[in-house]
Order: sequence, then C-alpha cells, then structure tokens
Amino acid sequence: MLKTFSVTNIGRKRKLNQDYVYSSEQPVGNLPNLFLVADGMGGHNAGDYASRAAVETIVETIADSTERDPVRILDCAIRSANARLREQAYASPELEGMGTTVVAATCEEDGVLHVANVGDSRLYVVNHLCIRQITRDHSWVEEMVRRGGLGREEARNHPDKNIITRAVGADAAVSPDYFKVQIEDGDMILMCTDGLTNMLEDGEIRMILEAARDIVEGAQDLVLAANENGGRDNISVILIERCRENRRI
Repeated sequence: MLKTFSVTNIGRKRKLNQDYVYSSEQPVGNLPNLFLVADGMGGHNAGDYASRAAVETIVETIADSTERDPVRILDCAIRSANARLREQAYASPELEGMGTTVVAATCEEDGVLHVANVGDSRLYVVNHLCIRQITRDHSWVEEMVRRGGLGREEARNHPDKNIITRAVGADAAVSPDYFKVQIEDGDMILMCTDGLTNMLEDGEIRMILEAARDIVEGAQDLVLAANENGGRDNISVILIERCRENRRI
C-alpha cells in the first residue's frame, strides 16, 4: 500500500514556477503507479513549458506503451519527451535552449522501486535510521566531486553548483540513469527539485520528516523550511510512504 502527497511552491525569489509534478497511485499503462518531478530551464516561459511538456509526454507515452519492463517503459517515455522538446524548440524560437530535469519512479507491489533521472532533481529513501540519496546529480560540481577535485562541503556552496550536465531537451540524445531499490514497510520516498536540497541539508530533511505527524505535514514543513532558509528557487516535493497500516518514519 502506498500513501502519497505532492506540493509545488514558487519560493520567495522567483516570479514563475518552472517546476512540474505528477503523482498517480493508480496504474498508468503497464506501470502500477507513476511519480514525476521536473525542473524546467530556459528564458521567459520556456522552462515552464519544458517541465510541463516533458511530464505530459512521459505520461502519455507510458499510457500508450505495450512494453512490460518498467525500465524500458521509462526509458522510451523520457526519450520521447526529449524528442518532443527538441521539435518544439526548433519550431518556436522563443523556446530555443529550453530543457528540464526529470526524476521518475514507479513502485511494484513487492516493494521494488524503479527510478530514472536526468539532471539534478533527486530521489531519496528516508526512514528512522537514515536518509539515502538514490539518484546521482548530473551537474558540473557533482562531476568534480566524483573526480576528487572538490570536497562535498565545498561543493554545496560552490557558485557553479546549478550548472547541470544533462537535461531532457538539451541534446539530440538523452541518457537517463536507472536505479532499482527495495523499499520496506515504513520507508518513505522523497522526490524533489533542487529548490529544496539547496536550502536544506540532508540531515535537516530527515529531522523534519521524522518530526511530522504524517506525509502531508512533512511535505508542507519541508517547503516552509526551504522558504525560511531563503527560498531562492521553486520548491517541489513528492512524498511516498509504503506501509501496511498508518505508520510514519
């Protein structure tokens, strides 16, 4: 059984919300459920268009797919979204240069979670013991950390930390990363844009979720804390809890 809640917030500094979220506990095509978070980029309304169009294309493609394998379904859908954004950017000069991050997830009945990501929006698994980032950021700063050129703390405050190295719509071909995780009863899945993770440390996120009465309060408290810490970007959160009964982390 899954309990879910999603929220998106413009933050305190931006004039437009370029994030887009989608959450369905019900089947979409051959997937048992589907959760998506996207963070658009581009001038004027291009980022707003990119995130919305990518999510809508992913949902439509999955709904029409005859594939059975979750990874193949997600892969085809993300590639279709990439092609659509490229076509739209070519046809409309005002959309040139647009792109979007995407993190996608679907959880099977046995608790196997399939995850795909492009960009630096994230998916975490959180419980009373720890918070664990499953996705890997596709960003210039993260690449430097992996190569040993930057420390983790230095990377967190680096002026170029928002430069991403992969995005849906940015190039002719897109290369998502895929992850497979076993989710246990009481685990909570957090999907979010960097408007949350740039404002809160991972430990702060876990503490807020642990203190919340339920996932609704947890998501709302995360947004509130991110805004209190500056709210420099749009903030989007999906919380998914796998449980047999009404349990919290």
